[in-house]
Amino acid sequence: MVERRPVLTFFSHLILLAGLAVIVFPVFLTFIGSTQTAQQIATSNPLSLRPGGNFWESYTLALFGGKTYSGSTIAPVAPMLWVSLVSALTISLGKIAISLLSAFAIVYFRFPARNLVFWMIFVTLMLPVEVRIGPTYEVVSDLGMLNSYAGLTVPLIASATATFLFRQFFLTVPDELVEAARMDGAGPMRFFFDVLLPLSRTSIAALFVIQFIYGWNQYLWPLLVTTSEDMYPVVLGIKRAIFGEVYVEWNVVMATAILAMLPPALVVTLMQRWFVKGLVDTEK
Repeated sequence: MVERRPVLTFFSHLILLAGLAVIVFPVFLTFIGSTQTAQQIATSNPLSLRPGGNFWESYTLALFGGKTYSGSTIAPVAPMLWVSLVSALTISLGKIAISLLSAFAIVYFRFPARNLVFWMIFVTLMLPVEVRIGPTYEVVSDLGMLNSYAGLTVPLIASATATFLFRQFFLTVPDELVEAARMDGAGPMRFFFDVLLPLSRTSIAALFVIQFIYGWNQYLWPLLVTTSEDMYPVVLGIKRAIFGEVYVEWNVVMATAILAMLPPALVVTLMQRWFVKGLVDTEK
């Protein structure tokens, strides 16, 4: 029987609402600023919480670029959104594919030093990004991959974390399934595609959401490997809009920030059920 505690329920909901307000209010303020003009934002103290009448102008400038009333030139964000989308999809799908295959090989194939190979992969988690980023940049530069999608994505598609998670899941798969597949004449790859992949779909969905957001929010690596504006992701576009002009068009910057939040928010919203199930589902 569930015990009812109205006071405890009230305070727990109050804390949740307070946390929600802390998270949502900056986003709401950013949206309000994107609907106003740069002059209104600069002169109003504090910023008005009512939407302005500059919604279409701000988002049109952010998406397609152009000149503002102050004479500033705004770079279009639409190509940057495309670069971020391609990079995030490539990184997330590449991480999942490589991690699935590497975990499959470590668990189901017998070869010398199998556990040593796994721990060598796992130890890479202990290396800070700053330690690896210099040698990685040198390799990418020597291969002529600067200012390219390959340079933005290939060095980031290996994931020790995803390999570890898939390995732990594969270890929970009953040996009877392996024996049944072998008796039916299924080879290793047939077993992988027909048995393991369907069983892993919730874990794949959860990892896809995490890795998509990881790829979308990349800043340091694109800052190093891209010098051409054609290959800037949207995160660099926001930084360029703030520090690239003498007079900052804050309404366009805030519109760009809202546009940059939409794809990850859409992915999380559409895959929320699979994401939560992949994190908490214990029925393996």
